[in-house]
Amino acid sequence: MGKKVLVVSTSIRNGSNSEILAHEVERGALDAGNEVEFVSLAGREIGFCRGCLACQKTGNCVIRDEMDALIGKVREADVIVFATPIYYYEMSGQMKVFLDRCNPLYISDYKFRSVYLATASAEEGDDVAERAARGLQGWIECFPKASFGGMLQSGGVTGPNEAAGREELLAAAREFGRRV
Repeated sequence: MGKKVLVVSTSIRNGSNSEILAHEVERGALDAGNEVEFVSLAGREIGFCRGCLACQKTGNCVIRDEMDALIGKVREADVIVFATPIYYYEMSGQMKVFLDRCNPLYISDYKFRSVYLATASAEEGDDVAERAARGLQGWIECFPKASFGGMLQSGGVTGPNEAAGREELLAAAREFGRRV
């Protein structure tokens, strides 16, 4: 039996290159025999964390929005793959807000053990997404049963839908998905 994989696309742009690659990661994870759920943050109402820490006592966020259901999906996944565009050498703001809002998970019996990062950027190079990876690793360190599984950096894609025409990037994303 495969793992329960949650792929979270954090871009809100139409024709998002990171979302195109996230779908290829999804495809690879499915090919490997996993149960996969794909979630896009585009069009979702997700408010900023207020820092009240009430969730540390109750296990629930005081903000009533779409994160309630999404936190449940994160809690129940064995593997999480975040896909983000790289903006100013960092993860998208939507991804950071999502991570902040997962604060109720700290006191829960979460199932995820591996967390991965897939990125798309205009710039090419192995170090382009390092700050985003470090930010995600900081979040993962708050969950002692989880570890960073690895990163896929896909550079050279700027405009909408450019990744769709780059078979080498699509193939790399599928292979990345097979390994999660």
